[in-house]
Amino acid sequence: MTRKTPILFAAFLSALICLFVGTSTAHAAASPAVDKDYKEYLGELFTHFHLNPELSLIENKTAERMAKELSAAGFEVTEGVGGTGLVAIMKNGEGPLISVRADMDGLPVEEKSGLSYASRAKQISPITGQEVFVMHACGHDVHITSLVGTARQMQARKDEWSGTLMLIVQPAEERVIGARAMMDDNLYERFGTPDIGLAFHVSSGLEAGTVNVVDDSPFAGADTVDIVIHGVGAHGASPHAGKDPIVLGSQIVMALQTLVARELSPRQPGVVTVGSFHSGTKHNIISDRAVLQLTVRNTNQDTRKLLLDGIERIAVNMGRVAGLPEDKLPEVTVSNESVPPTVNDAELAQDLRQVWVDTLGADRVTSQQASGMGAEDYPFFTTDPYIRSVYFSVGGTSAEDFEAAKNGGKPVASHHSPLFKIEPKPAVTAGVDATVAALLHLMPSS
Repeated sequence: MTRKTPILFAAFLSALICLFVGTSTAHAAASPAVDKDYKEYLGELFTHFHLNPELSLIENKTAERMAKELSAAGFEVTEGVGGTGLVAIMKNGEGPLISVRADMDGLPVEEKSGLSYASRAKQISPITGQEVFVMHACGHDVHITSLVGTARQMQARKDEWSGTLMLIVQPAEERVIGARAMMDDNLYERFGTPDIGLAFHVSSGLEAGTVNVVDDSPFAGADTVDIVIHGVGAHGASPHAGKDPIVLGSQIVMALQTLVARELSPRQPGVVTVGSFHSGTKHNIISDRAVLQLTVRNTNQDTRKLLLDGIERIAVNMGRVAGLPEDKLPEVTVSNESVPPTVNDAELAQDLRQVWVDTLGADRVTSQQASGMGAEDYPFFTTDPYIRSVYFSVGGTSAEDFEAAKNGGKPVASHHSPLFKIEPKPAVTAGVDATVAALLHLMPSS
């Protein structure tokens, strides 16, 4: 046996293992510079953020740490934008102004992931006034860690790009009010209107280290709608003496189902869900009031208008059918916490998909449509004024966990679950590599 034989055998064995076990780990490998930065710096930073989540609007320590990190990376940082939000600017010659946004708030969830670094943080909820556990149950710790990694890479590679880079650290995404708050604080008047906007979200439904981008709408628009139904109270034994809001509410609920089923094109997605129906106090009393609470989802403004107009038309006219006078017709209110759909610029998405195929490898880039109608408040940064943008996803669950779930093991936990967990290294580094590749492509050195 020659000295080369063990080496050749080891290579053969390694290839054989990859063939039967899979090559997801190799495919998800970070670029050398980002891999090194994760090992030496970003990994510990991610653990810090995961251990110290903060609720929407009170992300004070997170914002303070992000300001410190981005300042250290050479950016000019402005704090207190729209509350706890911050903006970091790096000017590097002539060229476009590109924004990259990361959200930073956690959720009022007690972590039960079993991770050695699981959060045990608590805060007083600004909504309830009660002390609650807090967890990064949606992966925002990945987003802000990747933003720091992106800042460090762009600073180190300043000779490779030209223009102005705007990093946006956004509060209160979980309550879909943070982006609007930053815009109301004159974000673009103060720092400039971006030519292009970028953002990403980690996904437990994708294999860790992959990048997913679609040409159209990665997130739906969401409207919160309340319908107040007025009735005339009466004894339950004498229904003819009143106007029953529960019966009328039930008729409205059923009639609302026709909006998607019969008024919306079968090729257009839309959702109208009645999540709450409250009325009455006792078995034998006909109430004089009922309240319906709805969530309405869509992927474009035309569908949104059709659904919202239809809800009001149905509710008000069902009141007339019930014989209510004009001053007692149902009242429909659309909450100001509503968000428009996230819509990618198709040409830009296709352009960046090719960039990611070239830099990350075709086996790490996908174009999977979302299976649900989740919503985001990022469109407040890109809708008015309109800004070309791409919102992409980065995988966060290991191939081993997917395989185990497929074979009857623990299912992969969804976002907002106390069991939610992310494989941090491939997720964070993929976020950095994809964002940096996009920025270098969009901001070529002059």
